[in-house]
Amino acid sequence: MNRFLLLIFTLLVVGLFSGCGFIDSAFKYRDTTKQFGDYLLNKQYDKCIGLMAMDNPLAANANIDTLKAGLEEFRNNISRNFGDKLDYTFMSAQKRWSTNKSDNTPPNTTEVLIQFDNKKEFGVFQLLFDDKSSKILNIKGLDIKEAIPNMTTFWLFGLLAICIPIFNIYMIVRIKRSQYKQKWLKYIAIILLNVPAITYKAIAGLSIAFLNFQILLGISFEKMGYLSSAWTFGIPIGGLYFLRQLYLGKDKPKDTFFGVHANNTRRQHYYRNNRIK
Repeated sequence: MNRFLLLIFTLLVVGLFSGCGFIDSAFKYRDTTKQFGDYLLNKQYDKCIGLMAMDNPLAANANIDTLKAGLEEFRNNISRNFGDKLDYTFMSAQKRWSTNKSDNTPPNTTEVLIQFDNKKEFGVFQLLFDDKSSKILNIKGLDIKEAIPNMTTFWLFGLLAICIPIFNIYMIVRIKRSQYKQKWLKYIAIILLNVPAITYKAIAGLSIAFLNFQILLGISFEKMGYLSSAWTFGIPIGGLYFLRQLYLGKDKPKDTFFGVHANNTRRQHYYRNNRIK
């Protein structure tokens, strides 16, 4: 038991430090993109180039004049669609590995998605960051222009979703206190049998996946800008089934006496004592 607790503690510590490192990188990506975007919208193209990884081999053949012309065109497109004052939100960072080399992220780089908005509509920048210098290798705007959704409905749906793991934890405690044998099988059923899955996305709204099992107590949550924010929970059919079984008293063992049902034993005693001599 002590070794098990030590292992859990070690994993928590490693996860904590990894999470802190990821959060620190996320702020760096967002801040660099914000600074680049402010320079871009103010037509300060030389400062934009100062935030780009021009020493990276992938940018070795870049022509400064051509790059400035591309930045000006990019700036005009953003300004025309979203205006000149934008807010920025980190969405995700990833490295891709694939058997198809053309789909891989270039070595020592990270692909980052940053959401930007003008208080009414939002879009998404896709950037390629150089890992050594933490500067931008490439930036482009995805073909996305959506109205900012009402997040009140999104968070209210989250309150409903949070009820699912609370119920499943309650049922695990009930099973633990019950008279069931092989309780671990019931725990697994409660954890795994959360289906169908109901999803609410900030942009797409409500949807149902009938064969989507939600494990880990029946809920998942994703918050990556407006585009990928979603709550998903599964109907806790495992927990509901055992709730009914407990209500009916199915967990209680049968009345036995040395392996023989007590009712049968009483019947045998009755016939023995009342038989015709």
